[in-house]
Amino acid sequence: MEQLVQLEQKAVLVGVNLNDQDDFEYSMEELANLAEACEVEVVATLSQNLPKVNPSHYIGTGKIQEVVALLEGNEGNLVIFNDELSPSQIRNLESDLKCKVIDRTILILDIFARRAKTREAQLQVEVAQLKYMLPRLVGLRESLGRQSGGVGTKNRGVGETKLELDRRRIEEKITMLSRELEALAAHRQIQRKQRKKSDIPVVSLVGYTNAGKSTIMNAMLETYNPAQEKQVLEKDMLFATLETSVRSIPLQDNKSFLLTDTVGFVSKLPHHLVKAFRSTLEEVAEADLLIHVVDYANPEFERLIQITNETLKEIGVTDIPTIYAYNKADLTEHSIPEVQGDKVYMSAKGRIGIPELVEQIRRQIFKDYIRCYMLIPYDQGAVVSYLNEQANILETSYEEEGTKLYMECRLSDYGKYKQYVIEGTE
Repeated sequence: MEQLVQLEQKAVLVGVNLNDQDDFEYSMEELANLAEACEVEVVATLSQNLPKVNPSHYIGTGKIQEVVALLEGNEGNLVIFNDELSPSQIRNLESDLKCKVIDRTILILDIFARRAKTREAQLQVEVAQLKYMLPRLVGLRESLGRQSGGVGTKNRGVGETKLELDRRRIEEKITMLSRELEALAAHRQIQRKQRKKSDIPVVSLVGYTNAGKSTIMNAMLETYNPAQEKQVLEKDMLFATLETSVRSIPLQDNKSFLLTDTVGFVSKLPHHLVKAFRSTLEEVAEADLLIHVVDYANPEFERLIQITNETLKEIGVTDIPTIYAYNKADLTEHSIPEVQGDKVYMSAKGRIGIPELVEQIRRQIFKDYIRCYMLIPYDQGAVVSYLNEQANILETSYEEEGTKLYMECRLSDYGKYKQYVIEGTE
């Protein structure tokens, strides 16, 4: 396949601070990180304090010349805005700035497009891109004439040909892709139901992008399930994980849980994307326990916790017990490993604090276990085999009437085999 000639992209970042938002500086810093993730060089940044955004140009028209000067002075060829722009804003800005204009939303969509590996993730991103493009066709078409390739146009699944589709064909495409996504979501739902049936608790890793969720998952696999070859991608970059990975973590006493790794969050996550990834994010809504992974070394970690909590609320995740994994604590003054209530200070990369985290998980999800004695007749060998596999057998003795087990078992198994329970149950 012929490669498009990639022009070196040098961008000026522009943001409007509405009514002195206290997280404005951080969101501009994050915009620079997002640009970097798309291999765009940030050459200058401009911000403006306004009571409300300018409906025609997002920034005040007086600032336009400043942006032009920054572009000329730094040989810039791209302007990235910190909020989602309307179709008319894109059109007006491109006509006045004489260069390509993109917003935070298309930047995030572009990173997702680069990272998507599975069919489901690719479909989810493509649906979100098409929905974003639909009202912006005119502006985007003009933008294509300015520059080929690069962020916002060089997307797998949404190339120039697709941008030339008319609205009707894009709508048809969205409908077709959405149907395929629904089928995949239904399959995922069946898998979840099967997992529920198996009675194995599900623990979900959630958190801001690049907080270390995949590193924690790999550290747990390494410690508790070394035979499991399938480690998950772990990379120091934004949105390394888009696919939901599910791995089993077996513990020593015949208890086990399923650990799921999910897409990381970011501030101002485009709503098209949240909607497209809803089926993936539903994994989180059905978890028995959340591990909220926090990059404790980030000075803004409290704000990142807040953004993650808001995003969880947006996808309908509330009232699920949560443990906070304060990861990367080795890069701070905090001593590790340390447990304080529902917080575990740790370093997943340094493999410090993993047993402490698992102990907290164990306390939360194995509350419905009961210790008891059972006497099982010798002709019920299958029951003994089942309990040996599923329960934590603490003592076994062979009596005249059958096998006597002292064990810790699930409440559901206790109910199932209640007829064999004998005195001495704790």
